[in-house]
Amino acid sequence: MVDILNLTFSELEAFLVERGEKAFRAKQIWQWLWNKYTRDFDAMTNVSKPTRALLKEQAAIIWPEVVTMQKSKDGTTKFLLRLTDGALVETVLIPGASGRLTQCLSCQVGCAMGCTFCSTGTMGFERNMTMAEILGQVLVAREYLQDDAANPILRNLVFMGMGEPLLNMKELMRSLESLNSVLGLQFSPRRITVSTCGIEKGLMELGETGLAYLAVSLHAPTQELRKQIMPKAANWHLDDLITALENYPLKTRERITYEYLLLGGVNDTEEHARQLVKLVSRTKGKLNLIVYNPSEGDPYKAPTEKAILAFEQVLWSKNITAIIRKSKGADIKAACGQLKASQQQECGNAEAKC
Repeated sequence: MVDILNLTFSELEAFLVERGEKAFRAKQIWQWLWNKYTRDFDAMTNVSKPTRALLKEQAAIIWPEVVTMQKSKDGTTKFLLRLTDGALVETVLIPGASGRLTQCLSCQVGCAMGCTFCSTGTMGFERNMTMAEILGQVLVAREYLQDDAANPILRNLVFMGMGEPLLNMKELMRSLESLNSVLGLQFSPRRITVSTCGIEKGLMELGETGLAYLAVSLHAPTQELRKQIMPKAANWHLDDLITALENYPLKTRERITYEYLLLGGVNDTEEHARQLVKLVSRTKGKLNLIVYNPSEGDPYKAPTEKAILAFEQVLWSKNITAIIRKSKGADIKAACGQLKASQQQECGNAEAKC
């Protein structure tokens, strides 16, 4: 039995032709799957009955199961999803301007990077997610929103959930290819951002495709500090990472987004800001400053308001574009660095520390 959602358009076309069907059937079925969010082959009314019978016999439409949904007081919505093997992952809908939404997508069950400030990192790594599982998160969100792909409320996607995208490169690229399909989910590359902590293999490949914008989780202005708080990411020396980013292919008016998590007393001093200026100024980039959201038992604390403003002022004084990104969903543990899919077995409730 084939999970039909795990086929790219060309793979779906080949699947059908190999079984004696006409190639044009792929376009019809693809639109039902990804544009109309159909879960039932019988609902595909413009597909012939023999073709539908074939599909029911040899394929399945498998969506992630929604275990729980939590809504924050700021409008952020978090879904705990169960995959077919029982694995749990999370995805978050983040409200923005004019009623539009951004979805934070997971790409792995757990994460192998073990960054010391990230709750997902404490899970360890279980496995990569498939294209169907990655894009299934979008289907769940669009169905919940009763969204129309032609005039969507859900406008932007960020691969900033559980996992390191470039360590699941094959499924990431298949997902990006499918997301860009005008027959399906209809996301343009300028509305998709892939966030990486800095993985050498796959970085330039992502840039050369032009299928998404790049965000880099920097979080430290020196190799020594990065090694302390992001030990595995620091295996690629910070100077070598920035050198690679100097040569990263960018479209006109495109910039690399650097994410910098301000940890109280660790990386938030004015000297750290001056060191950061030297790094970021080497590339065409901008900075998102993220205020740390502590979780229970975490080794770090949030920075003071005074430290945040002083840090930002140093950056602006050196003509570095820097924005303090307001974290949303902290009250339901859906904010940056808090995702950690778990389920309280005693009450059947789910707690997720994104």
